[in-house]
Amino acid sequence: MILSFDDCEIDLERREFRRAGIAVHVEPQVFDLLAYLAQNGDRVVSKDEIFASVWEGRIVSDSTLTSRINAARKVIGDSGKEQRVIRTVARKGMRFVGDVKMQPDRHEPADVMNSRPDATDGPTRAALQLPDRPAIAVLPFVNMSGDLEQEYFPTASARTSLPACRSCAGSS
Repeated sequence: MILSFDDCEIDLERREFRRAGIAVHVEPQVFDLLAYLAQNGDRVVSKDEIFASVWEGRIVSDSTLTSRINAARKVIGDSGKEQRVIRTVARKGMRFVGDVKMQPDRHEPADVMNSRPDATDGPTRAALQLPDRPAIAVLPFVNMSGDLEQEYFPTASARTSLPACRSCAGSS
């Protein structure tokens, strides 16, 4: 899901913030704060709610919240004086007053999910989506030759008569 307002975009799936189409580095807590405020722009969000959501209930000082709000305002081109997007409501909390538009992630093919199977082609398979981050597959090793097992894992009696390695075999 992408939240867009003014010339800014918050890509929730990729955890990216873009301004004028250019990715801008945003601290993780500032990103989470912006995303939470933008998603709840229809109401005033209390400090306790922000602490519970962004800091997951950890004890955080009010000055930490203030610094993250200032950083969020700075990244979107707002200020504490103007408060054109993030507004402070005295003794109540914060409110995101920007016009937020929610749009599906443009990186996912929408036509694959909405396509219907065609009678001539058989059932349609959903496209394989690759993960956004590296992945490791662990597969079992199966020794199919049989003779390698005897060569590299000899019985205890044969172990004493074998050289330590193949290159040493001709030297003794």
